[in-house]
Amino acid sequence: MRFVLVPLALVALAGCQPRDPDGRAADAPAGAKPAAATAMDISQPLTARGNEPFWALTITDGAKFRLQRPDHPDVTAEAPGAAMSPHATTWVAKGAKGEQLTVTLRPGECSDGMSDLKYPMSAEVVLLHESLYGCAAKTAELPREGG
Repeated sequence: MRFVLVPLALVALAGCQPRDPDGRAADAPAGAKPAAATAMDISQPLTARGNEPFWALTITDGAKFRLQRPDHPDVTAEAPGAAMSPHATTWVAKGAKGEQLTVTLRPGECSDGMSDLKYPMSAEVVLLHESLYGCAAKTAELPREGG
C-alpha cells in the first residue's frame, strides 16, 4: 500500500505548486533554495561500497542484490520491493539460504574515507548481526579517482 501512496501523494502535491495567472508554474521566490529530492531513483543499477571491512553490493532490477566481501562467500538475495521515504529507501531481502539482508540507502553526500571520492548516497547493509557502512551511487555514475 505504501508503494502506491508515495507516488500518488507526489502527484497530488504537484497540483499545489504556485501558478502564474496564465497557468504556468510561478518562479521561485528570490533566494529560495531548491527542495530536497523526495525519493531516490532505484530504476537503474546501483552500487554500494565500504571500507574496513571492504565490501561491495550491487542492486539490479530494483530488488536483486549481490553482496561481495573478501574471505566470505557471495550473498545473493531478492526483495519483494522497497520502502521509500524522503529520507531513505530500504529493502528487506531474503537470500537463497533464508538469510535476511537489509539494505538502506540515504540521499546526501558521502565520502568513502580512503580516497575522498564523493558519492550521492550513504549505504547501510545488515546481514545477520553484522552492519556494513559505506557509500552508494548509480553504477553508471560511480565516482572515479582522477576524473
